[in-house]
Amino acid sequence: MTHVLEVNNLSKHFGGLKAVDEVSLKVEKNQIVALIGPNGAGKTTFFNCITGMYKPTSGEIYIPSSAHRDSHITGEGHRTKAIHGLNPHVITECGIARTFQNIRLFQNMTVLENIMIGRHCRLSTGIIGAIFRTRKSRLEESELIHDSHEILTKIGLENYANEFAKNLPYGAQRKLEIARALATDPFLLLLDEPAAGMNPQETKELDGLIVKLRDTEDLSILLIEHDMNLVMSLAENIYVMDYGKLIAQGTPTQIKSDKKVIEAYLGEEIDA
Repeated sequence: MTHVLEVNNLSKHFGGLKAVDEVSLKVEKNQIVALIGPNGAGKTTFFNCITGMYKPTSGEIYIPSSAHRDSHITGEGHRTKAIHGLNPHVITECGIARTFQNIRLFQNMTVLENIMIGRHCRLSTGIIGAIFRTRKSRLEESELIHDSHEILTKIGLENYANEFAKNLPYGAQRKLEIARALATDPFLLLLDEPAAGMNPQETKELDGLIVKLRDTEDLSILLIEHDMNLVMSLAENIYVMDYGKLIAQGTPTQIKSDKKVIEAYLGEEIDA
């Protein structure tokens, strides 16, 4: 199978704290992979290194030449130029998008405007075209609005297009975060605790949405999540971190009976 993400021995240190300590991980094309572990295990720091928000202390991150969206990234053999250490906007342009544990919407903008901002990285007309309203810029603006409406329909938020983001129900705000990430046209979507704060019905709808996006949008998905029922339902492969280190990796069946994983979750069994 084709790897869309290959992380080798990634580490991130903050002084003497090893937040991420030589963690390796792979995501296959069209696969849903979960990264789990207790609070403080280093999961979000790991995401921040992949997406360029943190520069890793050591280690490598690769995406294959067949997957990325940005042709200026070239590599040797089957791998591209390593993306570790690149700026976040460059990594986004390459085709990696993410959501955040804490909702980061533009609350005083409409739902549609939030999507349009996410889509901005795919526009080719610069500031001159925008100022002088060239034919190309007007055409791109029309396409931008059309594409943004399409994304809202895919996510199920089309009826909220003209609502301010701050007025949406909590579950809809979570979906809007995913929609805005989707607007960047990613091949790999990183979801940081997408079910946080959701009620059981919202979580069930999220489960169906993630599978739908994987199947219809040709996406691979890597998610951090504490809802073990959701993880066990969605993930084909699970990685487990504790105190910055990878302590287990396997299928849901293997993970839920792994002694190290049970210990990391304070001795509690993980239900299927």
